[in-house]
Amino acid sequence: MSPPLDWLSRLLEMTPVRGQLDLRCYYSAPWRIDQDASAAGEIPYHVVVSGYALLEDPAGGAAQRLAPGDILLLANGEAHSLHDGSGARPKPARERMAANLVFSENIGKGDRLDMLCGRFVFTAAHARLLRTYLPERLIVRSSTQNGFLETPESGADLAGLLALMRKESGVDSLGGRAMLNALSTALFALTLRFVSESGEAPAGMLALAGYPRLAPAMEAMFHNPGHPWTLPSLASLCNMSRATFVRLFREKLGRSASDFLTDIRMTLASNELRKPSASTGAVADMVGYQSEAAFQRAFKLHIGVTPARWRKTADLD
Repeated sequence: MSPPLDWLSRLLEMTPVRGQLDLRCYYSAPWRIDQDASAAGEIPYHVVVSGYALLEDPAGGAAQRLAPGDILLLANGEAHSLHDGSGARPKPARERMAANLVFSENIGKGDRLDMLCGRFVFTAAHARLLRTYLPERLIVRSSTQNGFLETPESGADLAGLLALMRKESGVDSLGGRAMLNALSTALFALTLRFVSESGEAPAGMLALAGYPRLAPAMEAMFHNPGHPWTLPSLASLCNMSRATFVRLFREKLGRSASDFLTDIRMTLASNELRKPSASTGAVADMVGYQSEAAFQRAFKLHIGVTPARWRKTADLD
């Protein structure tokens, strides 16, 4: 018998994410990075190893400063710009190939930046659950300089992982490319764990996970999405009134419990429909729909195609 999964393990089982480290940047000021919007199934990330970077605000507000040990995730894959803050014309960069990684360098003479740049890759069917419920722009401060390693303990693990990524990306070791991508995959899970435990997460799934009073409802929806959950039954799991549950859930997640449950159900259904032996009716029943027609309508609304069309498209992946 398999042990029960925690919410994060269940999420990553339902929405497998593969990390990929693409680039290590060695820039001296002045420098600037303008990165286009990512594909639907990608979340870009940046890790500052040393030096500093400014992340522009697309709305024209103050730029956010990234320090050594900081991790930036852009869950919606938006186009973004990073620079040294000098306002000077950036020095052109050139790329060189190593056995395990591409290095991008310039010939500036100012303060130096060392930064790892990569992406987290997943299938388009999982984009809604990940992009809707993770913060659009998440900056994680993992450095001991910020005092985040005292609590939670996962901060020390995260710092150790980043140190290993820095080491592996700086040498041409046997199996280095596979190691870097495996470490990038672990970076996604460990970053989500760290933020959910820190109590510093903005509204979304990580803030919800970090609020113990709502944990029973979140765990229940992840582990038994096909159950006919109602707001009163979920509130009862949390020992709350329906009104208090609805208010707190929306406050922490930014969306309703019904929205969240439906997105979990549709993600699970999209996975099950990949299996040739799974009939549409059986999948509908598994994710809590008594009517196959109601399931088909909900699936098309959320995924954009009918279950039959999705099954054909999935076969081509």
